[in-house]
Amino acid sequence: MTNIVIAGSVSFGGDILPIIAGPCVIESREHTLAMADAIAKICSNTDVPLVFKSSFDKANRTSGDAFRGPGMDEGLEILSDVKENLGIPVLTDIHHPEQASAVGEVADILQIPAFLCRQTDLLEAAAKTGKTVNVKKGQFLSPWKVESIVSKIEDAGGNQILLTDRGTTFGYESLISDMRSIPVMKKTGYPVIFDATHSSQMPGTGGSNTDGSREFIPTIVKAAVAAGADGIFMEIHDNVEVAKSDAATQWPLDQLEDLLVSIKRIREAVLD
Repeated sequence: MTNIVIAGSVSFGGDILPIIAGPCVIESREHTLAMADAIAKICSNTDVPLVFKSSFDKANRTSGDAFRGPGMDEGLEILSDVKENLGIPVLTDIHHPEQASAVGEVADILQIPAFLCRQTDLLEAAAKTGKTVNVKKGQFLSPWKVESIVSKIEDAGGNQILLTDRGTTFGYESLISDMRSIPVMKKTGYPVIFDATHSSQMPGTGGSNTDGSREFIPTIVKAAVAAGADGIFMEIHDNVEVAKSDAATQWPLDQLEDLLVSIKRIREAVLD
């Protein structure tokens, strides 16, 4: 039995499959609002609940010179505008325990990045906001080990938890999506999200930028839905070639609707 986890107007763990979607990083106020509006319209057309995501700071970049985002203060103002103007829940990352309280004033979901998933102080700070906490399972961690992550959040008073699989390290500079991870992680009692775009990355390749295999995103996201994922996480961009972060693996906005239609059909078949 999977607990129902609520973020704003969106519920995870029920029959309806929500999507967490948006650009990897906040590039500008205008771009963020335009992307949120466009994605919201597509989700409305396909009857898919949406949580909009974008990061105010991408602290884990391949190059020290890479674009990281506008920072917390400006980023939260922009995400607040998304909520106010479009009426949709928002998700963003935190990297330090002291960020949790301020981010929790705006975000409906606080996300813990994969490389920080075992940081006790960060997990506890996120839990204490009372907001939903989405933890990306580290690429280095087996799905059986997320139980200790869940325990840390619960011990700090949190009970609105999402767990996200974003691939597992496979040799050097490659990730593999083990669909067993989804039912294994669901044994915690909390909804499991599948991150289709980060799972297609090839870490350490691409010179100063992370490379990836965008063409495999439809295959792995459909497999994840068939395996019982409770939601899908995808980074979306209207011009992937010039995206300021994760350009190799963000999914093109103009191809989103067709993919959502396919995902919904698989979800309906799984529930029959």
